[in-house]
Amino acid sequence: MRVVTTARTPTRERRSRRTEILDAAAELFAARGFHGVSIEDIGGAVGTSGPALYRHFSGKEALLAEMLLDISERLHSSAAERVTAAPDAESALDALLAGQIEFALSHPALITVHDRELGNVPEPARRRIRRLQRLYVEEWVTVLSELHPGCPPPRLRAATHAVFGLLNSTPHSAGELPPEAMAPLLHAMARAALAEARR
Repeated sequence: MRVVTTARTPTRERRSRRTEILDAAAELFAARGFHGVSIEDIGGAVGTSGPALYRHFSGKEALLAEMLLDISERLHSSAAERVTAAPDAESALDALLAGQIEFALSHPALITVHDRELGNVPEPARRRIRRLQRLYVEEWVTVLSELHPGCPPPRLRAATHAVFGLLNSTPHSAGELPPEAMAPLLHAMARAALAEARR
């Protein structure tokens, strides 16, 4: 029998290593704060020396910037894809909620880092992150405007931010319920909160 093996390309290995470093750094930044973590700490968490990380990132600020840019880009592109694929506005809203809940349950450390450390991201990366976040919010506002055509966009935008606060509370509730129980709870609460926007 012929055995087929798939070799890992250098590009894939670099991407995998960068992802491993970003994940470890997110956990450390969430636990200790950006200024409480050194390059050596991050290197130790992934089994290498701190200076070796400079092969992947120019410094700690660049690492933080890529971490928050990456998740902002992924959230925005995923939202656009979900909305485009949905057959109607109700389905689109459910898809947006599912995507945000999946993120919130899978990456509580990133939520903490974003809330606490965005100010440490150098310009212009911070502007790019803010722009991606605005585009992400507008995906939600567009869908909600279809569902509630008489509701002013500023009210829908405020409701969207409030629901993000609800869904992104997972760093405080981690471990209280398993994800399979937490996800439908968050979904039901978010739908109820957004329904209030039209009143």
